[in-house]
Amino acid sequence: MAVAVRARARTSYSLLRGLAVSRRPLLRSIHEGPDTIDELLDRHLAKKPPKSSVALDGDAAEAEARRRLTSSRREALGLYRDILRVTRLFEWPDERGVPWREVLRANARREFEEARGERDPEVVARLLIGGRDAVQQALDRLAEASRRMVEAEEAKRRGGA
Repeated sequence: MAVAVRARARTSYSLLRGLAVSRRPLLRSIHEGPDTIDELLDRHLAKKPPKSSVALDGDAAEAEARRRLTSSRREALGLYRDILRVTRLFEWPDERGVPWREVLRANARREFEEARGERDPEVVARLLIGGRDAVQQALDRLAEASRRMVEAEEAKRRGGA
């Protein structure tokens, strides 16, 4: 009898857990990538409230500002981590002998430090969009260069064999 009760409790728990998971709203973060730039702006820019809305008191306004700042901070940290991950792929040195990985990381750090004090949500969103775009372009160029190198090697093998 105790076994049946435990089995029923386990079944009801898993059903409730499944319902709780299925009722969660679908949240997309900036790391999953927006469909378009307009979608990114719509999701992450602070929208002006309609004139007819009731003004927030000081605590509510501060809480809203803190929520927006925290969200932007999280997205900026995610972008910075993505930049560090992508720079691992840049192993060759520049003309001075310094690995490109280090050059790119230093430039990213400098740009993030320059934008650290920015509080305007629109400017922050534009910086994040520009950063994501730059990372994507760098990856695309790297993939294209790798593809060309592989094709050149294959052509060299075919011509030499």
